[in-house]
Amino acid sequence: MADKRLPEEGDRIAKLLARAGVASRREIERMIADGRVALDGKVLDTPAVKLTGLKGVTVDGKPVEQAEAARLFAFHKPSGLITAERDPRGRPTIYTALRNALPKGAGRVMPVGRLDFNTEGLLLLTNDGELKRAMELPSSRVPRTYRARAFGDITQAQLDALIEGIEIDGVRYGRIEADLERGSGKNRWIEMTLTEGKNREVRRVLEHLGLKVNRLLRTAYGPFELADLPRGQAVEIRQADVERFRKQLKRGGRL
Repeated sequence: MADKRLPEEGDRIAKLLARAGVASRREIERMIADGRVALDGKVLDTPAVKLTGLKGVTVDGKPVEQAEAARLFAFHKPSGLITAERDPRGRPTIYTALRNALPKGAGRVMPVGRLDFNTEGLLLLTNDGELKRAMELPSSRVPRTYRARAFGDITQAQLDALIEGIEIDGVRYGRIEADLERGSGKNRWIEMTLTEGKNREVRRVLEHLGLKVNRLLRTAYGPFELADLPRGQAVEIRQADVERFRKQLKRGGRL
């Protein structure tokens, strides 16, 4: 009788599929629960399966290719795009722009975090679900830097207080470094660096301080900067820089 036991060596299947760029590990666990993942024709019902490779694995009936080296792309997202594959309301998504922006042969990529519809600037994209998740986790403490143009009155002293974090409507926001750029008038630019990246964090914090944000631009994510990348364009980050960053993430060092 053939041995029907599942393999017990290697890495968990969700980790391998995430590395192969199928989806994030959490999303893959949901796919397994929905019966969409199979091994040698047997539908899996647990993400605890361990494998040394992806031979015989299918997702939605299609074979999964072996994982490629982790690739990371920087995209200058314009405002007016949804950070999703599709939008129920029919609004354009980042993938509409990426068709022409990504280099040929880029393959399937996933956004690292999100930028709101009206937020522009640096959006990182990767083919590696493990790298994506590691960069998004608050515990990784990867800094994100934004420039916000806001209308209203604010002082540097008020912004300095954000270094201790702030609670708004029962939600606790952690340490934020904020600097008021030189200028005059009611519209002022503020640079903010944070590590949690909670939903609409920059806008909510500034609105709580009595300001109205009329433009928001992300300029950096970890060591990767927007620099002079033109709006709507994408560029691949050097493999050596990606690997250096991955090692730093694994060590848990402050970026």
